[in-house]
Amino acid sequence: MNAVEKASTFVGKTFSLWVLLFACFGFFAPQLFTGYKSWITPLLGIVMFGMGLTLSAADFREVLRQPRNVVIGVVGHYLIMPGIAWLLAIGLQLPPDVAVGVILVGCCPSGTASNVMTFLARGDVALGVSIALVSTLIAPLATPALVSVLAGKWMDINTESLFMDIVQVVIVPIALGLVVKTLFRKQAAASVKALPLVSTMTIVFIIAIIVGLNQPKILSNGLTILTAVILHNLLGFALGYGFARLFGMDLAKRKAVMLETGMQNSGLGAALAAAHFSPLAAVPSALFSVWHNLSGSALATWFARRPN
Repeated sequence: MNAVEKASTFVGKTFSLWVLLFACFGFFAPQLFTGYKSWITPLLGIVMFGMGLTLSAADFREVLRQPRNVVIGVVGHYLIMPGIAWLLAIGLQLPPDVAVGVILVGCCPSGTASNVMTFLARGDVALGVSIALVSTLIAPLATPALVSVLAGKWMDINTESLFMDIVQVVIVPIALGLVVKTLFRKQAAASVKALPLVSTMTIVFIIAIIVGLNQPKILSNGLTILTAVILHNLLGFALGYGFARLFGMDLAKRKAVMLETGMQNSGLGAALAAAHFSPLAAVPSALFSVWHNLSGSALATWFARRPN
């Protein structure tokens, strides 16, 4: 194992600590990151490109091998998280920008770290990857439609613009990653070894930028938003687990559905909020990025120590 692989492995295993560290950097030294606001979307594209490099024909075959479980996971994800977000926005009487931000992150596809957490929890990784893949591929349709229906009470939603942005930020980079992997198989295989390092550093830098840009708003609205974020995430885990159990899935599959439900692509949520709504609407995604990695790691560790 060379130095890059060792660094990549170390960073991948300590992902949550890096998230927390860079969030603190962004909060206490915002001047270091606020000048990079325009980098958020391209950086997210790099993460999605890396996802494309890691995909294989086996991942797509897995979707066809257990379509029922994948459909249950994807439907649960897009039913539970947006629904919880909408109820929290009403129940907590969130300000309009915050309500839209919470609903937006709730309507995003599964998070990039959820597969890692499923592996650590000794869950069904193949199912987790399949749910994340399908939820991501249908995001250009699902996310704008759900945001329009659920957040329209607080703000006018341009669904066409949201659709185009998600295609550009998510689908195009993933497709390019697949093309590069097909044309340059040997080089792509070598680069994949460094992906945990690149993806982690990219994601935490995005988080630092968003936290830095919104430091004053986090100071004034942070407790309310953090309460909504924590409830959103924990209820997502609980209902995701219960949803899988309702359909008779075994424990390993329940873990996968639970983590794919409760962990969102909050980087996408932050990028969309910053581009289409307001800086304050991006704060729920920024705090979700920090919190769900901490809670997901703790939950995965707890499940890993329990007998299956």
